[in-house]
Amino acid sequence: MTNIEQIRQEVEIIFWDTEWCHDLEHTLRVRNVALHIGKIENANLEILEIAALLHDIGREHQQKSLGKICHAEKWAELAKEILDRYDFSQEIKDWVIHCIATHRKKWTKIPESLEAKILFDADKIDSIWATWIGRTFQFAWEIHSRFHNKDIDLSKTEEYSSDDTAYREYMLNLRFIKNKIHTEEWKKLAEWRHNFMIEFFERLNNEVDWII
Repeated sequence: MTNIEQIRQEVEIIFWDTEWCHDLEHTLRVRNVALHIGKIENANLEILEIAALLHDIGREHQQKSLGKICHAEKWAELAKEILDRYDFSQEIKDWVIHCIATHRKKWTKIPESLEAKILFDADKIDSIWATWIGRTFQFAWEIHSRFHNKDIDLSKTEEYSSDDTAYREYMLNLRFIKNKIHTEEWKKLAEWRHNFMIEFFERLNNEVDWII
């Protein structure tokens, strides 16, 4: 069994008790997308796959702290303990850590390496369109948020509150993601998925108005 296969087994165990929408399925989708982009961009696939598998293992800490702990930052604390159990060079470990530490759209650290940019893109590609919509409604359910708040005033809402709905996340963050993609391979796909989200929320808003 390779080191990467063993890491995947560790990740599966970590996610056994995870109730959140950032689960093993999300991790594996990001891994698959990252490797697809990585092959096209001639990236280091070893760094990319390890980073993709581990990119959200600190997420539970963020959820339980109601956002006070950044999961990307928390992962850096967990990385050495995990990676030191395997026969990777220090250079590989350092680049994997950089990928994880820079993968958040809300974080100020900028992805510098090709692999970090690809991981960022792969994570964001899973954050827009149908898959994301399902995940974000799941997140709203997990924190006991409202189903929808069409007439939202973003300045009066907070993360992890009853107003932290799928629509709030869309209005605050997700409608801007298409402009943050680094790799040419996924810029067109991001535009297409962005348009799908616009259509979905326009339809949802219209249905809410019709019901009322």
